Amino acid sequence: MRTHLTHWGAFEAESDGKSLHSVKPWSEDPDPRDLLDNVASSQHHPTRVLRPAVRLGWLENGPGSGSGRGNEPFVEVSWDRAIELVSAELGRVYSEKGPSAVYGCSYGWASAGRFHHAQSQIHRFLNSLGGYVAGVTDYSYGASGVLLPHVIGATPDQVMARATSWNVVSENTELFIAFGGLSEKNSGIGPGGIGRHVARDAIRKAVARGCRFIDVAPIADDTYSEANAEWIAPVPGSDGALMLALAFVLDAENLADRDFLSRYCVGMDKFLPYLRGDIDGTPKDPLWAERLTTIPADRIVRLAREMAASRTMINLSWSMQRQQHGEQPIWLGVTLAAMLGQIGLPGGGFQHGYGSSADVGLPLRVSSAPSFPQGRNSELSYIPLARISDMLLEPGSQIDFNGTRITLPEIELIYWAGGNPFHHHQDLARFRRAWSKPATVIVNEQFWTSTARHADIVLPATMSFERNDYGAGRNDPTFFPMHALTAPAGQARDDYDIFADIAQKLGRSDVFTENRDTMGWLRHLYEGWQKKLADHGVSVVDFDTFWASEKIEIPVVEPDQVLFSEFRQDPEMNPLGTASGKIEIYSSTIAGFGYADCPGHPVWIEPDEWLGSTGIYPLHLIANQPKTKLHSQLDIGATSQKSKIQGREPIRMNPEDAAARGLTNGQVVLVHNDRGSCLAGLVLSRALRRGVVQLSAGAWYDPAPDDPSFCRHGNPNVLTADRPSSSLSQATTAQHALVEVRAWSGEVPELTVTKPPILLHDGQSA
Repeated sequence: MRTHLTHWGAFEAESDGKSLHSVKPWSEDPDPRDLLDNVASSQHHPTRVLRPAVRLGWLENGPGSGSGRGNEPFVEVSWDRAIELVSAELGRVYSEKGPSAVYGCSYGWASAGRFHHAQSQIHRFLNSLGGYVAGVTDYSYGASGVLLPHVIGATPDQVMARATSWNVVSENTELFIAFGGLSEKNSGIGPGGIGRHVARDAIRKAVARGCRFIDVAPIADDTYSEANAEWIAPVPGSDGALMLALAFVLDAENLADRDFLSRYCVGMDKFLPYLRGDIDGTPKDPLWAERLTTIPADRIVRLAREMAASRTMINLSWSMQRQQHGEQPIWLGVTLAAMLGQIGLPGGGFQHGYGSSADVGLPLRVSSAPSFPQGRNSELSYIPLARISDMLLEPGSQIDFNGTRITLPEIELIYWAGGNPFHHHQDLARFRRAWSKPATVIVNEQFWTSTARHADIVLPATMSFERNDYGAGRNDPTFFPMHALTAPAGQARDDYDIFADIAQKLGRSDVFTENRDTMGWLRHLYEGWQKKLADHGVSVVDFDTFWASEKIEIPVVEPDQVLFSEFRQDPEMNPLGTASGKIEIYSSTIAGFGYADCPGHPVWIEPDEWLGSTGIYPLHLIANQPKTKLHSQLDIGATSQKSKIQGREPIRMNPEDAAARGLTNGQVVLVHNDRGSCLAGLVLSRALRRGVVQLSAGAWYDPAPDDPSFCRHGNPNVLTADRPSSSLSQATTAQHALVEVRAWSGEVPELTVTKPPILLHDGQSA
């Protein structure tokens, strides 16, 4: 039995050297997750990419023939020929167009390992060739990632790494308000992996001590059942209006901490006239909010009073900002916490991400684990990550972003390793058109996902347990050696070895590899990390001892950490990284950008698409993260497949909404709007507010051959708009869309994503 790390937990595996026979949770994990069952069941699935493959049209006609992507057969070729084709095309593009024509992307969740992290691998490789157009921000918290540095002087990653620890919450918090839920499924997963899941036990302890939890979300069961939470379900997208009304009560009833606002914040004098209605004639009072949210005004008043009378933690889930104007509820959550005056106190204040990731609430480590250096990107062009379709469809056009104007580059070649943009991007029919524009798309991939099927050259990559590595999740103190448990499936190779061979063909091997193989890098990086720790008085075992062990523990700085405690103790000596050094309820920097869709203080801006608008689509779709997989990873695994209904992704609906449409539990339904449609399997649940349906993202995109806007499998991103949150962040809004649902009357079409595409052998005709 060997221990191995995944994003959803550590496991112990049985293997014959060729296949994983079974996995079981690591014995030290107090709350393991059944996503582990996806691992062994996926390794030799028919959709595994076993040999290098080239799209027939590209092989016959060369670069530039992108219209056949997603529809044509692939020709399997030898590794030598594949490396020759890839290196020749990279050489052509870099020599003719330069690095500004290469978009190099990965989405970071591709491996729990620190060395074989696909994002680090591809970025280092492309940097060794001269650079690439980068995608900045992310899909997880792109809006808050741009906003929070202006408001609190820290990125979301920094805020989460320094989050008030769960044990402090369990011992001190009296009222925990979870805006956007406190998700059991999302907190089972951590970037880079997670050894021990601790949130459930902390919530149990808090409740036993008397802490009350309130879940403010359209879905009742997206919060731990142990929280015994009161459910408040505003109209989706109206959270900002609810928060403004709470702030109105705190101000009107003199419940706000004026001393805290004066010493630790700036801008309250500019926010209050808007809140009180002095500017626009509309006081943001509970009656105003009731009309928008449907939450009774008297409940809003009582909630504000309860917040002021308690040690209150305001939690803002990542999902809160994946909507149009998603910056506003995050900014308002910080503003509410500032008005309560509890920021920096044990168990009070705010956090962005409890329940969104397993690492939030773990104490800060003395050092992150060693990682593969990416080198320096000499190319200056970049885009906000969620604007990829705009870049490919409208090169040369300009967009606003965080106070700058960006000119979108013209991309000749995409190289993607780790990630599935046909899962997480919005308006997939539009994205598919955009994806056909570059001359060449190259993908390193383990499975025939939609991204692989829409590529020109597909290089088979190993799964994490088929290679040597080590891993520790973000802020997770447990550091695991990750020995290869089996041989690679088929001819799959490590990303590092793939890139090393291409680099050698292009004369850049020394720059990329520095003459080290995988084990050489693992030792080199570990020993450098060991010395760094020793310089700070921290001792860890040598590499050989670590490699032979089950795991080691990275020391933490302060087990009972409290977010912004130093700032509270002395704001002059410990200023925040904002322009003023304080919490900015009004940001002169943001105001100076002049964005109508994100002014200088938080506001209510009505979304274009929500239940408060008029239109022909009466249901609000929540396209959240799935319970049975991480994003789209291992959708063909056993746990994921058990949740399917007639092979389709499940959609949940309130029974009263279903009855009004004559729909019954377990039937296949068509979910549709003006952008697209998809099939899904209906599940009835009273955990959803009326008028809301929930179809999680993650089903591998399976478009009809003649209609890319129709997904046979249930990917909700055929329905979501490719609309930015605001000019400030240009972030995704993929959490929300208006739809209608009706029974599917025809024969249920066969899926293609559960089997590989047509594969020809080199020299064989179609």
